[in-house]
Amino acid sequence: MNELPIIQKTYDLIKWYVPILNRLPQNHKFMLGNRIIAGLYDLLDALIIAKYAGDKLEQLHSLNSKLDILRHQTRLLLDFELIKVQRYEYVTQLINDVGTDLGAWIKQQRKRQTSSHETT
Repeated sequence: MNELPIIQKTYDLIKWYVPILNRLPQNHKFMLGNRIIAGLYDLLDALIIAKYAGDKLEQLHSLNSKLDILRHQTRLLLDFELIKVQRYEYVTQLINDVGTDLGAWIKQQRKRQTSSHETT
């Protein structure tokens, strides 16, 4: 399936991260693990919805905070010693890649919005 790179990266992040989160100890899995998983699925849903939206910019801006929450929750896993440093570094890079793509998409939409206002 030919998909937007940010959507594919988020999909790949979910495929890699969810099995790890499902193996967390029970006392962390049901709170932190499930919150991260729900956040990942919400992020993917929102990216797909934004892809088809007429006014993408507002929706894309709201995703920045979702990514930041995901970064902090992931850091908690490391601080609670629930994931190894290597896995933390890898997942952080995946999240940052999604963030970079999101920033580029926001920038593109700003340019598009500015150029459409200039022509009207």
